Amino acid sequence: MPFPFRARLSGLSNVTAVTGLGTVLVKPVLSATGQNAAVQLAQPKFLDMSGAQKRKMARLAVSSILIMADLTAYLTSYCLLISYLSGTSENVLPERVFMLAALAAVVLNALAGLYPGYRLHEHEHLHRRATAFIKIALLSAIGALLLPDGQGGLSNIVLFLGLGLIFQLAFHRGARSWCRRLDIWGERAVILGERDQLSKLMTYFNDRWQFGIKPELSSADASVPSADTPSIALVAGELSTTLADLPTLRRKFGEVILLCDTPDLKINGLQPADARGEIGLQLAAREDLANPRLAHRILDLAIAVPALIVLAPFILVAAAAIYAIDPGPVFFRHTREGLSGKPLRILKLRTMYTDAEKRLDTLLRTNPAIKAEWETSFKLKKDPRILPFIGHALRSSSFDELPQLANVIFGEMAIVGPRPFPDYHLKAMDGKFREKRRAITPGLTGLWQVSARSDADIKQQQQLDDFYIDNRSLWFDLHILIRTIPAVCRRNGAY
Repeated sequence: MPFPFRARLSGLSNVTAVTGLGTVLVKPVLSATGQNAAVQLAQPKFLDMSGAQKRKMARLAVSSILIMADLTAYLTSYCLLISYLSGTSENVLPERVFMLAALAAVVLNALAGLYPGYRLHEHEHLHRRATAFIKIALLSAIGALLLPDGQGGLSNIVLFLGLGLIFQLAFHRGARSWCRRLDIWGERAVILGERDQLSKLMTYFNDRWQFGIKPELSSADASVPSADTPSIALVAGELSTTLADLPTLRRKFGEVILLCDTPDLKINGLQPADARGEIGLQLAAREDLANPRLAHRILDLAIAVPALIVLAPFILVAAAAIYAIDPGPVFFRHTREGLSGKPLRILKLRTMYTDAEKRLDTLLRTNPAIKAEWETSFKLKKDPRILPFIGHALRSSSFDELPQLANVIFGEMAIVGPRPFPDYHLKAMDGKFREKRRAITPGLTGLWQVSARSDADIKQQQQLDDFYIDNRSLWFDLHILIRTIPAVCRRNGAY
């Protein structure tokens, strides 16, 4: 049976949900009208937030404490080094050199995912910190060779970083213990697997709390969203069954982790090295940035505002050409589906005759070949509705979409994301995928626009957008932006 967890939770009953990986016990759940309701009313308002918000706040707090611990380790190293060098004839480097080295180490640690560093084996923590140390030491060596009298300070920097690395290991352990006492360390995770493995895995992760996993054996029904539902699923079971149920799991959980074998337990036949020193192979993408939406928003504004200022005169010239060929409104707003399914009115330059809808209705009624082409991709290669010359030029260059930079500035759209489609286009797509699409802000350009443009049929459009949503990141967006320019210049598949 697949993974939807069809168990009904009511009253104080214990129920069992049977999955493709085995039987999963479900904990008792109090009725909303029972004792839990009274407790919820008594909770402070700051606790009245979604599970995702609580998780982000806890991760931010833990990361801040760990960063402070690392900075304290380098400060301790600096104090000891200054005390040692003060009694020798060696030159003491300026404080700013040590400060820059320490900040560089913290930045590299952050990029390596060490804040908060959940789900990493202890040897992997050491590996990533040592890698940061080696990178900075190499850069310092290069600087020492290039700068006059720099070689005398190289040994001091290496000694400073080496002492800092040693102190980090101790301070980091203390900081994690403190976070655990504050009850902000770790994230709740549901364990899915065979019955005989569940209790062992529960004990394993409770004893090794440093992994940042708070194991549970239950989850709410996937069809009933809950702020109290863990967003992580730890899967222990047969690999073939796991992959078969993966689409359902990814819709239910923010992260799905296929557990690797441990020294004590044989789980899936995967070794930790297969997952770069993590406890398992991650099958669902997660955001590594503390606030990825803010980073995407900053990128959007940094591109949209100057681009609209530079392109405004060209947009006005195109608008004048449109009016000269077919008098009427040169801009139009078309209602599309935006974030969370809210109506979005995108702004475009008009590239069709003012009676374009009537012309399309006539074509679809009288020409079966055109109707079949339209139902395949909702595009016509030889569309008689398009204005001569200016209409084709604007559409082939995608210049007609540029007024949507205003939608980006107002926060209704992003520079990169799934294109907002009209309702008739969305109805041809899978219902579950359409719901998934609503979770992402629509974009001015996207993966299928730079991959296949208008040549993609509905199935391929859905596949490309599905891949983008699952793997979305700031770097992926930059990659798509870079590919957009040559795709527009080639004009392949745009009509």
